[in-house]
Amino acid sequence: MERASLAEIRVKTYKSRDSWWTVLLVDPLASRLVRLVSPYRSVTPNRLSLAAALIGLVAAACFAFATPWWLVAGAVLFHFAFVADCMDGKVGRLNGTGTVFGAWLDYMLDRVRVVTCTAALMGGLWAVTHNPLYLVLGGVVVFLDMFHHLNSLEISRVKGKMRSKLSAAAQRTAIARGETGALPPRFVEEVVVEVPSGDASQAVANRTKWVEREVVDLNEDFRARFGLFVRLRNLLRRGRIRPNVMSTVELHMAVFIIGPLIGAATGHVAGAVAAVTVVAGALLLVFDLAIIYKLYLSTKGFEQQLAKAIATAEAAEAAAGIQPPVAAPAPAATGGHAV
Repeated sequence: MERASLAEIRVKTYKSRDSWWTVLLVDPLASRLVRLVSPYRSVTPNRLSLAAALIGLVAAACFAFATPWWLVAGAVLFHFAFVADCMDGKVGRLNGTGTVFGAWLDYMLDRVRVVTCTAALMGGLWAVTHNPLYLVLGGVVVFLDMFHHLNSLEISRVKGKMRSKLSAAAQRTAIARGETGALPPRFVEEVVVEVPSGDASQAVANRTKWVEREVVDLNEDFRARFGLFVRLRNLLRRGRIRPNVMSTVELHMAVFIIGPLIGAATGHVAGAVAAVTVVAGALLLVFDLAIIYKLYLSTKGFEQQLAKAIATAEAAEAAAGIQPPVAAPAPAATGGHAV
């Protein structure tokens, strides 16, 4: 059985950007395990997802005892569950065996693992301390996990809508000018790994072969206001680390690994888990609010860019004698359900 080299695994399976916990503490181990198991076709992404879920359930059983050594065991198992969870996608990308259903299965099993481990850890601490604070913290962890993922999905949808509207306006201009071979615009975040200071559009033109394509930058206002953050983000991106250094990955690792390990080492298990959960949860909330604010600034830039693009399209259509498309009327509001 011929195994892929570690270099090939890195090229084919590593994400361009990932959480710092994954990049520093998971990928080095996961890539070597992927090299070991990838030749065996019986090791599929879906089976690895199920294995990660099963390890997570065993970790939850350990957390439920809420004693120092059981918490250490749970923390170690939770980390290995996450390693296995990262392996499924890597094996799928390396062997070409990933599926749409597999992506759904992986996502749903991740949520099951988080909810189960949260209930076991916080429920176990509540049973030991009889302090309702741990029930509240359990609810907070589940809520933050859900909010972060729903927020990410919705932001991705909104960004896709903005891109499609700008592309549609550019297409109108191209058709009116008879530029049938014109390419749609590219967006800065699609083609730039790091955005240097200065004109981002010119940076893209210098670094890519798409010189003939318009480059749209929806984040100029954000970069102008937060230059220090942009420099930090560029530094992190060189190491494949996402700029939002507090995501649900780090929240899970703080709650299920760092907190229990600190508690076991200090002998103050309940207090350590509570303190780490509060700090990690607050940081995640701050980063999510910052991402929402960045989206808000992007939408303001989008409105300006779209207005310019539509004006350009209308001018090109008027010069070509083309009637602009008529917008469909908005559906009338009704008091009842549609029949």
